[in-house]
Amino acid sequence: MTRITRRRFVGQSLATTAAALAAPYIAKAQGSNSKMGVAIVGVNGRGTSHIGGFLGDDRTVVAAIVDVDEYVGKRRAEDVAKKQGFAPRVFRDMREAFDADGIDIVSTATPNHWHALCGIWAMQKGKDTYIEKPVCHNIAEGSALIAASRKYKRICQVGTQCRSNSAIIDAVKFLKEGGIGEVKFARGLCYKRRKSIGPLGDYPIPAEVDFNLWSGPATYTAPKVTREKFHYDWHWQRHYGNGDLGNQGPHQTDIARWGLGIDDHPVSILTYGGRLGYQAERKDDSYVDAGDTGNTEVTLYDYGDKCIVFETRGLSVEDSADDELNELFDSKKENKIGVVFYGSDGCLVQRSYNLCVAYDKNKKVVKEFTGGGDSNHFKNFLDACVSRKMEDLNADVREGHLSAGMSHLGNISYYLGESNKVSPVEAKKILAGVKSLDDNEATLQRTLKHLTDNGVDLNKYPISMGPLLKFDPKKEVFPDSKEATAMVSREYRDGFVCPKADEV
Repeated sequence: MTRITRRRFVGQSLATTAAALAAPYIAKAQGSNSKMGVAIVGVNGRGTSHIGGFLGDDRTVVAAIVDVDEYVGKRRAEDVAKKQGFAPRVFRDMREAFDADGIDIVSTATPNHWHALCGIWAMQKGKDTYIEKPVCHNIAEGSALIAASRKYKRICQVGTQCRSNSAIIDAVKFLKEGGIGEVKFARGLCYKRRKSIGPLGDYPIPAEVDFNLWSGPATYTAPKVTREKFHYDWHWQRHYGNGDLGNQGPHQTDIARWGLGIDDHPVSILTYGGRLGYQAERKDDSYVDAGDTGNTEVTLYDYGDKCIVFETRGLSVEDSADDELNELFDSKKENKIGVVFYGSDGCLVQRSYNLCVAYDKNKKVVKEFTGGGDSNHFKNFLDACVSRKMEDLNADVREGHLSAGMSHLGNISYYLGESNKVSPVEAKKILAGVKSLDDNEATLQRTLKHLTDNGVDLNKYPISMGPLLKFDPKKEVFPDSKEATAMVSREYRDGFVCPKADEV
């Protein structure tokens, strides 16, 4: 028996099925002019949920699949064909899909570094867009997306689906009606186990991936990449992703802003933490993980009269010593992903995308809020596409920009302070002088205990303390730091330059 490699299979399969994929679509499309054609870009992970979302609404057809991995693109097209009765066209270059007939909507779940340029290109071609969180890889890209949406009058929804979940909608309404009294402070949590992505090294790029198109706006590093697992683990490399502060964070920071009624950037930011603990896990003091984003971070966001703190923990959170949070989340061993709002008459906890719980001052449950689902958010987007009213969106691009911006601002402080290693005593002293509505020392001590509980020797591997950065929310610059302002954007490759807001 002749052994067929994956690469050979892909080439043969695509060649022999191309006509079969195209013909049914063309025949069907002639009779489906009343439906909106959707091109889904990036379908290896979260993109499968986008496929399901649009297949589940009778106002749309999945007209095109775009993926730089030809094996993944072809496989997803076959899955779609089985469900909707005809196959979408398959592209590797999104620009070809945007120029194709029958495309009204572009929905994208590419790696983060592609989100903004994909959305801008699509809107420039007259397409409404649904963009996964974080809506951008940096601050400047978010502003450019807003400008493109307004200039081309395109509907642009961000994939922060909690905005369309009844549990969160009702809980926020309860907050704003004074359900737990006056609320000025919220804590976002991403206590989510993330193991090492493997040792830093030189690894081959999968043969079926067009790495030029995959890299897009980012620097081209072929013929190698420095992570072992090509797909998904880009999240933990700042060149492409934004760590869990920018992966999970935009969901929780979005809810925190929403509940507090914050409609702007913070005026100052500070982050401390590090990428720590993997040496202890591997029992190898010389071990260097391929990721370069923080796996343990605490970011303080000052909004003047209000405050948000976001905590990222990627090491084990089992048997966590955070007694109050264990009680509020009704869990000691499991991951904790959510938001805690602290009010004068109690607190409200977003425990999951579909559950919020309100407590009185004595930590007794006073009310629960339930309900949600991805389909609500896609439906809301399509409703706005039909009405042509941006105000009908639950998660307009500006909301996505402000929430993703929190991640980018927090990471800037961390990156600038990465080499500033401090002892627990030094960290305590620094944080004592930082304005916050939180108990900075208590949060620091909980964070340090989390690290030591996971075997981190803080004398050998101390935390990093980022600078306290002042930010101008209107100009989107750091008035006291040219170095930080330079990180509001990035260098782009020719042919993949994301325009500035005044250039779209």
